[in-house]
Amino acid sequence: MAITKINNNSLSAVTTLPAAIATGKVLQVVVGTTSTDTTNTSATYADTNLTANITPSATSSKILAFVDQVSCFKSTNTQIGLKLFRDATELTSVAYQLDTDDTTKQHMGLSFSFLDTPSTTDERTYKTQFNNQQANGSVHVQKNGASTITLMEIAGW
Repeated sequence: MAITKINNNSLSAVTTLPAAIATGKVLQVVVGTTSTDTTNTSATYADTNLTANITPSATSSKILAFVDQVSCFKSTNTQIGLKLFRDATELTSVAYQLDTDDTTKQHMGLSFSFLDTPSTTDERTYKTQFNNQQANGSVHVQKNGASTITLMEIAGW
């Protein structure tokens, strides 16, 4: 392999550098939080009271959502399911959490993230819902703790 020597005089001819790439930058951050203990005894999904609103600045922007649903609690032979929504659109779900297949009480946090493409500059509401997978006993969220949802607008690419 040959080694090429760069002439330092040629570098002095450079007067400007290319503009920075406009994609991938964080444009805004919105955080929603709740500490309301919410119970569900049904397999039907219900609001957790965790929500945040964001208005993207461009239709090409992405929204990166980080959900930290804390203090999830189950008291019987059941599991918790969680869903993330943008307005009425379901984006993702995690099901059968805290699965021990017995009546052991469990208490822990559930966290996940999702990269969304809302394709709008209208305000959007992100929220979580949860259910009692087997509708047996009860499940809770925010039992002695606060959950958060962090929304980051990322410049589109």
